[in-house]
Amino acid sequence: MSQPPRRKPRPGSPRPVKSRARSGPPRSRARRIAGGVARVAGFGLLLYFGGFLWFVATRPGGAPIDEPTDAVVVLTGGPGRLARGAAVLAAGSAKRMLVSGVGEGVSRAALAASVDAPPKRFAALVDLGYQAIDTRSNAVETTAWVGRHGYRSLRLVTSSAHMRRARLELALNLPSSVRIVEDGVPGGGAGSIAREFNKYLLRRAALALGAA
Repeated sequence: MSQPPRRKPRPGSPRPVKSRARSGPPRSRARRIAGGVARVAGFGLLLYFGGFLWFVATRPGGAPIDEPTDAVVVLTGGPGRLARGAAVLAAGSAKRMLVSGVGEGVSRAALAASVDAPPKRFAALVDLGYQAIDTRSNAVETTAWVGRHGYRSLRLVTSSAHMRRARLELALNLPSSVRIVEDGVPGGGAGSIAREFNKYLLRRAALALGAA
């Protein structure tokens, strides 16, 4: 059986266009990029929460009350710190105490009364630092005070969550020959601990980038 003749295209009529196979949906590359970003973000969150758990688990506790040092330094800003420093003085475990970061107008008598310490002994053995407004200036104030007295060892009293950052700042200022005994005061909820962890991370990052 003979086949019908093919029709010839008329002059000027467009030729049919063959469909070309596409290399893939245009969204596939965007999905791959989004997936990579999600994996990196997830890994970063894993590192963050792992670091936070380490930070919580390794908070320094209190040092023995009878461990002797030349001086005791109390950083203001939380409950129990001044009372701990006064107890160290009362035990005879330090010669003198610096309270760093005291508010303007606060007297020795007022601080002594707040922890039921003998006013005369408190006045004779306690120095108040009014210059410090944060942890970095606490370290500067403490370093100057230690240098004036020629002390070779000190007990650092602050909250257990704050201790790591306070110790870091002191290490940047104090001579390496000065021995530091960490005496962490317990307290603070999860929110305050998380804030301290974030501040510690930011300070570490700033130092890694060359900040003073």
